[in-house]
Amino acid sequence: MKWVLSICVAAILADSALAGPSGDTVASSPGDTLGVMFWNLENFFDYRNDSTTVAGAEFSSRGERRWTRKRFEAKCNAVAKGILWAGGQEGRLPDAIGVAEVENAFVLRRLLQSTALRKLDYRIVHFDSPDPRGIDVALLYREGRLRFIRAKPCHLYADSAGTRSREVLCTRDILLAEFERPGGEPIAFLVNHHPSKYGGAQVSVARRRVAVERLRFLADSLLAAGVEQVVAMGDFNDTPANPLYRELAPVLTNLGEPLHRAGIGSIKYQGRWELIDLFFVSPALGNPAMKVLEIPFLQVRDRSFAGTKPLRTYSGPRYLGGVSDHFPIWLTLPPGVDVSN
Repeated sequence: MKWVLSICVAAILADSALAGPSGDTVASSPGDTLGVMFWNLENFFDYRNDSTTVAGAEFSSRGERRWTRKRFEAKCNAVAKGILWAGGQEGRLPDAIGVAEVENAFVLRRLLQSTALRKLDYRIVHFDSPDPRGIDVALLYREGRLRFIRAKPCHLYADSAGTRSREVLCTRDILLAEFERPGGEPIAFLVNHHPSKYGGAQVSVARRRVAVERLRFLADSLLAAGVEQVVAMGDFNDTPANPLYRELAPVLTNLGEPLHRAGIGSIKYQGRWELIDLFFVSPALGNPAMKVLEIPFLQVRDRSFAGTKPLRTYSGPRYLGGVSDHFPIWLTLPPGVDVSN
């Protein structure tokens, strides 16, 4: 796929703050915009059979899916090409990339070390979560563009029935990561993968309410601590029309509403596009427009319905060689203000 490689090269050359030939990072301007990307990588499991979860054992070289090293490396390369394609489309590589459904840090290290991304300055923020399937959220960031301050996993808590105690929900944590922009301004990213709708309406709504309330609490805490720039991103497992998201206003603005009204989605379910991958931002970041990135070489003709759909790694037990049933989403944040002096 020569045209894919040429896009990758163009993306690298067009970005003024990429790692240089010797691996050193090039200085960036305090007033630069920031590119942010989120992508649910759907069952991005380690191929080694060392998992304690049923899903992890299934996605191993001896498991039901026959998740071999070759297939794993093919997915790593496809993800890397998708990120580089996004850089070519947007004229810059993403400075921060939130990801969901990754099994462990090994998967992320291989993505950065064994693909075309190895020459760039991406670093990893990841914590294991209590999710029973063994999937986590994580953040990749450009070391030459964002100075790491701190990060932590934020559990979701639910009140135990009939008691005053709280218990940790067995689901994905919200990942909180704080940085300084090139001009010294603090910025925080909150990476989410909210509980799905499985398990019945009453149970799933209650779990997603816990996630939204936890997100609001974290955003409030950041703003109270003087971090005015907050970006929440992730797979929220519901569209922007969910009335629960009103509880995030005015602290966080839902940027997915215009796309949802236009019928644009990030995932296709029974022939209908749905926007469940979303960005929310604090008032200091204004109201930037988010995009759904329809990567041409990671979609396939929809044989059951009209049009195309994202190319998955598997369809049931059948290996397809794609990446995910989700398209990634993109956000360009406005320039920061130099507060370093």
